[in-house]
Amino acid sequence: MYEVTRLIHLAPDTGPGVLDILLTALRAAVDGAHALVEPTLPGVRNGGDVLLRLSCTDAVSGRAVTDRVAEVCGRGEVLRVDGADHRPGVRGTAEQRSSGTVFRTLLLRANPATPAHTLAEFEADLLRMPGYIPTIRAWRLSRVDRAVGATEWTHVWEQEFTDLDGLAGAYLAHPVHWGLVDRWFDPECPESIVRDRICHSFCARTRPVLSVSAAPGPLP
Repeated sequence: MYEVTRLIHLAPDTGPGVLDILLTALRAAVDGAHALVEPTLPGVRNGGDVLLRLSCTDAVSGRAVTDRVAEVCGRGEVLRVDGADHRPGVRGTAEQRSSGTVFRTLLLRANPATPAHTLAEFEADLLRMPGYIPTIRAWRLSRVDRAVGATEWTHVWEQEFTDLDGLAGAYLAHPVHWGLVDRWFDPECPESIVRDRICHSFCARTRPVLSVSAAPGPLP
């Protein structure tokens, strides 16, 4: 599998009619592929106005679709695009958990000088979170093959949540988040390895995202 994330930022004066036209064009560009193309919900941080998440069978077909998406994103109303191409990383889905209604993605860049054992500890801490936070219905952590935008993203951390409260409340305010994981992101903590501004983006989950991809293996 070859997977694609794009966060599309629009000019500040873009009206809702223009957004609808862009969504129609983007959905036409990914027609035939398994894709989620939705406007982002209030509360995103550096998350863009449209979230596009695509799963393809291989890199060749994935690049063909992303070329069409890039053509659409060449329109004047598009200010910039952040994103990543990535293969399935470490995924988990609890069998007894019902489907979520919100899809969330986090693009981040870890310091390239981070020792391998420290990077592995960071990744393990992220993957511990669903064990403590039941509002997470599915999750995946992947390393980036190709970054898009001004930042060389290294990781994509994705989840499907029960609802917005399950993301903004149970997840972001959970002790495992601020007590264990935030140390990797906070520049005032000596353990911090995340650099640059992150992209925290989410939208309505109108179709399955993480549950449809091929079974991933360990992070490379």
